Amino acid sequence: MTKPLNWVLFPLFLLCLSSTAFSFNEGEALTLGEQNNIEVFEKVHRSVVYVTNSQVRQDVFTLNVQEIPAGAGTGFIWDDSGLIVTNFHVIQNADKVRITLDNRASYFAKLVGVAPDKDLALLKIDAPKEKLVPIERGDSDDLQVGRKVLAIGNPFGLDATLTVGVVSALGREIQSVSNRKIGGVIQTDAAINPGNSGGPLLDSQGRLIGVNTQIVSPSGANSGIGFAIPVNIVKKIVPQLLEHGRLIRPTLGVSLLPDTLARRSGIKGVVLVEVAPNGPAGRAKLQGLKRDQRGELILGDVILRFDGEPVDTQDDLLTQLERHKAGDKVKLTLARGNRQIEVEATLAEAQ
Repeated sequence: MTKPLNWVLFPLFLLCLSSTAFSFNEGEALTLGEQNNIEVFEKVHRSVVYVTNSQVRQDVFTLNVQEIPAGAGTGFIWDDSGLIVTNFHVIQNADKVRITLDNRASYFAKLVGVAPDKDLALLKIDAPKEKLVPIERGDSDDLQVGRKVLAIGNPFGLDATLTVGVVSALGREIQSVSNRKIGGVIQTDAAINPGNSGGPLLDSQGRLIGVNTQIVSPSGANSGIGFAIPVNIVKKIVPQLLEHGRLIRPTLGVSLLPDTLARRSGIKGVVLVEVAPNGPAGRAKLQGLKRDQRGELILGDVILRFDGEPVDTQDDLLTQLERHKAGDKVKLTLARGNRQIEVEATLAEAQ
């Protein structure tokens, strides 16, 4: 007599169920997302470092000199020469900076250069090359909203912490510690907390796409809105810090009236105060403030546009200059008296 079909299939069902349960218990039932998280962490965590900032202070009563911890953050290995990238605010006002690698080896760092306007700092440690695992660099211009991102850092002093999220927005604007605006910033919901500053934001291939720098949070802890400086900005700045120790931008050779004073006087644009005679603006015959016979100030030129782009503040002007190099010819639209004029100036290297 032939068995009913359900009695034949039932033992097979139990066998499949048992096999599935066994696979799950053994940790083999990872989702593709989980597997990717693990692979990225294993690839990158040795490139991430712990940065501690200490300051030397003298006791006012005993006159003893003490080294006081002043903060901590994250950084990452840029290359096998020992270059370390982190945020400027992580090492700001430090007398000593110590870098701790993933293998717990610790080294005092030498300051190579800083770019406060971009909240970036470049350090160097004297460590064996075989102990250094440089991070792989990606391309932040290829990012899209919704792409998966991962952050590795040391939040609240807890080392080697991985968080996962997405690119929430692109082209954001934040303010640096020098009060300059940083444009083109990446917004993410990957958890970024105090201590994550200076750490890498990664794509799903484990490539560096940004440097975590700020969060928006009333409490100071993660609220799902974090910001990272795009890696393509970092790629441009690191060589300058390595060569000059600071960010190099071309100059017009002018001094400017503070924006608050210009607005208080009802002036729109950037007001020139002084013009260096032998600088680019001087050679282009730009005019600064003057005094009449009674000693009253007479307005000179006001920059309204730079290569056709509106210039409302000093920050706008500096942003435009950062997009050029010494020797570039630029077109300036000026307000001079009751009329607008256009002049061409050749930018010079800042001294």
